[in-house]
Order: sequence, then structure tokens, then C-alpha cells
Amino acid sequence: MAEVALVEVSKSYGSVEAVRGLSLAIADGEFVVLLGPTGAGKTTTLRLIAGLERPDRGEVLIQGRSVTEKVPAERDVAFVFQQYSLYPHLTVYDNLAFPLRSPARRVDEKAVRRRVQQVSELLHIEQKLDNRATALSGGEMQRVAIGRALVREPAVYLMDEPLSSLDAKLRAELRLELKRIQREFGTTILYVTHDQIEAMTMADRIGVMSDGALVQQGTPREIYEKPNSTYVASRLGTPSINLVPVELMGGDMVPPRARTVGLRTEHIRISSADRPGPLARVHWVEHLGEQNHVHLKLANHSLVMLADPVQQLKAGDQVSLEFAEPLYFDQAGQRLDASAVRGQA
Repeated sequence: MAEVALVEVSKSYGSVEAVRGLSLAIADGEFVVLLGPTGAGKTTTLRLIAGLERPDRGEVLIQGRSVTEKVPAERDVAFVFQQYSLYPHLTVYDNLAFPLRSPARRVDEKAVRRRVQQVSELLHIEQKLDNRATALSGGEMQRVAIGRALVREPAVYLMDEPLSSLDAKLRAELRLELKRIQREFGTTILYVTHDQIEAMTMADRIGVMSDGALVQQGTPREIYEKPNSTYVASRLGTPSINLVPVELMGGDMVPPRARTVGLRTEHIRISSADRPGPLARVHWVEHLGEQNHVHLKLANHSLVMLADPVQQLKAGDQVSLEFAEPLYFDQAGQRLDASAVRGQA
């Protein structure tokens, strides 16, 4: 049975439909990431599950029971906000212990000490337990905020971009920590982000949102390799997927309904200009150590590809292109599946 389920849930604020007919099931112990830009409806979805908002239509279930009409305290969820939300006058220990000391829980102090110690060791902040929250670094404060959710052992953890305010190094460290903790605890997590790297590296399954709707869900690999639209294709991949008019492809293997071709950076090959294939010119080369990003001009369109740093290229060079595993999209931006391509080619 799914740990959390949304069934045709909708929520509007005035004339703005923040969530539209959203259905999503999150299995016990699964790490699901909602990915999308600002305004896609990700945070509203979390708030509907937490009980901070009530849906206009649809149903919210946790552990198989409808909680649509229940208040937040009755839903057994823990919410980690984007900001730290710590009590500055309390120590790290007391911040972590706070959820366990509420009258609703009445956990004895021995069990509180055991749980706080366990979580602080998982988060590598056991040496900071006597420190005031205001004496911590940003990364340590975020670890404490995450720890306050972990100590409770709720049915589900809801996390709203908890790493977005940290620098790149801390984000990378805490991504690994969160995934490690989730595996060790077997916790159920619904995580919201606009960061594709967080989604790709942490999620068991990704749900891509647009304008309040869930437009595709699947494993990170499925979403990356088989996006159902140009919108989804553009959400994953660094640098972003190249989208060019189908006329620039050349050859006779393009399906008739295709209007746009999606080319991942690693699926473009270059060779000398005397080889068969569309001709492009090198615009500039970004040297990144283990690989290069080569920026090309194909007719009036820009492309970016990954190249081995030993490949000698410089601005102004003319090259021939070869495309592996292109994705074809129709006029509406919907992907044509492989069987359709073969049938029409």
C-alpha cells in the first residue's frame, strides 16, 4: 500500500489554479522528488499533504487512510522548510529534542536522549549538541533543521528545497547525507526542488510539474532518456538538451510529424568537415578539465556538446556533425516514441 497518495487533488487561490487534478502515489520507503520551476505547484502539493492547505477537490491519503479533513497534528508528517526555522535561544540538543517533548508525544527523557544522540551522529553534529543554534554555520543549521524532522520518525517526510540556500559544496555534501540517511532509516520522503542535480542524484522516482499539473513521472533514467515533451526534456541535463528544427538534421530517417529534434550534449559527435553530415562551426570551447563543452553554430542555431579534452578544437573550426539517439518532437512539443519513428521513417 502506498505510504502517501494524492487522488485528483486540485487547489486554487482566486483565479490561479496552483494544483490541477494531481494524482501521485508514494510507496513506503520511497524517495520521490517533485521537480519544476517556481510556480509549478510543488510547494502547494507539500502543504496539501501536510494539512497546511485544504484541497478544493480530491483526496489525500496517508498509510491508506484519508486525512483530507484532518489537521496537521493528526497526519504524522514532518516538514523541513527551505529556511532553517530553528529556535535561536536553544542549544542544538534542545532544538533536536523539541518535537519529542511536545505534550502530544510525551516521550520520556531517556528515550529523547537516545534518539537525539542517534540522529546527531547520523548528521555528524554530535560535537555541536551543546552549542547555541546561532553559533552554527549555515550547513550545520540546516543539518539541525533536518534532524528535527528525523527525530520524530513520522510516516512521511516532506522537504521543501531544504538545500537551496547553501553553497555548492554544502549542497553536494548534504545530498549524499540525505540519501544515506533515507536508505539507513528506510524513510518515505517527498522532496521538492527546482535543481535537476538534486533530483537526479537523490530520487528513486521524479515527478515533473508544470503549471500545477504532474506532466511525467518515472525513474531519473526514464525521465532523462524518454521525456514525453520538450518541456520535460529541458528539465534534466547539464548543459541543457539542444532543441533544433528538424530541417537541420539532414538525411531521410526523420519521421514526417517531427518538427523539433532533441540532442543531448553527449549524443553529438564531431569529425572533420570532409566527412558526411551537417556542417557546423565551432563558436568557442569551454575547458573544464576532464571534459570540454564545445559551443557550435549550426546554421543560425546554437548547439552545445561534450568533447574529450584531447580533441583539438578552436573557435572558427568547421566540423561535420553526427547525431546519436536523437529525440523527435511534434508541433505541440510531444515526443514521438521509437515505434512511431520507425513506422514513419
